[in-house]
Amino acid sequence: MSRDRDAGNAPRSRARKPLTRSNSAQRSAREKLSRRLAAGDPRSDQDPQRRIPVGLSTSSVFPAGVEVGFRLARELGYDGMEVMVSYPRDSQDPALLREYVERYEMPILSLHAPTLFFLQGLWGRDNWIKIERTVQIARELEVPTVVAHPPFRWQGRYAREFVEGVAALEEQYGIAIAVENMYPWRLGVRELLNYLPDHDPTDEDYAHVTVDLSHAATAGDDALEMIERLGDRLTHLHLADGSGNTTKDEHLPPGEGNQPCAEVLRRLANRGWEGSVLLEVTTSSNPDKREQTLRQCLDFARHHLGHHLDADSSAQDVGSNTPAGRPQEQVGE
Repeated sequence: MSRDRDAGNAPRSRARKPLTRSNSAQRSAREKLSRRLAAGDPRSDQDPQRRIPVGLSTSSVFPAGVEVGFRLARELGYDGMEVMVSYPRDSQDPALLREYVERYEMPILSLHAPTLFFLQGLWGRDNWIKIERTVQIARELEVPTVVAHPPFRWQGRYAREFVEGVAALEEQYGIAIAVENMYPWRLGVRELLNYLPDHDPTDEDYAHVTVDLSHAATAGDDALEMIERLGDRLTHLHLADGSGNTTKDEHLPPGEGNQPCAEVLRRLANRGWEGSVLLEVTTSSNPDKREQTLRQCLDFARHHLGHHLDADSSAQDVGSNTPAGRPQEQVGE
C-alpha cells in the first residue's frame, strides 16, 4: 500500500475535535445502568438463526503464551482463536501459527494488529506497516478478519488518513479490518479525547467494526445501541464485562459487570449475525483459576447464543427416529 496519496484521495474535511471534555462517561454509564435495571434488565427470548462461533483471544491467557491459548481452547471446547500479534515470535510467524492450528485443530478466526499503546515499537514506527503486515499474515493463513484500534490523535497523518487507508487495504487484500471501539482517558474531572477520528468507530465510514463490551463500559457507551446502529457492519464482538465505575479497562468475565452481555448475545443470535464472538477477559490476576474462568465464560456465551437449543433440537431429531420403547442413548450401538 502506498503511504503517499494524491489530493483526490485526501480524507473528507472534519471539524477539529477538542482535546478534552467534561467527564461524562461514568455519569452516563450509571444513568443507563439505572434505567436498564429499573426496567427489570429484560432479555430477549431465544430464537437463534445461526450457530455463532465462540473463540478465545490469546490475550485471555496473558502472560502465558500463544500456544497455551491454543491448548486451552482445544481442551475447553472453543471454536477458534484470536491471536494478538505481539513481540513473541510465534504470535507473528505464519509457519508457527499454522503449526498450532494443525496440532490443536483450532482455526484462527481473527488476528489483532499490534496497534495497542505498548506495541508502538513493534515492526518499526510506521503505523501502516503494523496493520498491513498483519493483513498479509491473515491472507497467508486464510484468516478472514483483522482487528485494529483507531489511531491516537498524536499520530498525525496516519490518524488523519485512517478511515480511507483502512478501506484501501481491505480492497487490496480482501481481508476485513474491523476497527474496535475504545474509550477516552480520564484526567480528574476531564476526559482526554485521545483517539482520532474518535474512540467510537460506529459513526465513521468503516465497512467492518469490532465492538468490545469492556471498552463500552469504560467509555460509558450503550453497547446495545452500538450493535443496533452498526447492523451488518458489526463484524466481530469482544466478549467481556466492565463495571463502568472506573477508569480501567477491566475485561471482567461476562456477568460480573454491568454490561448487557447476555442480551447482546441473544440479539445477535436471533438476527442470524454472521460474525464471531471472541472472549477477551483478564486472567493474569488469578492464573490458578484461569481454566475455570475460561470454562465459565464459554458456558455463558454458548447459553446466551442458544447453542444448547441446537443440542436440544438434535436430541429431538434423534428421538423421533428411535424405535418405540428403545432408550435414546442406545441408538447407534
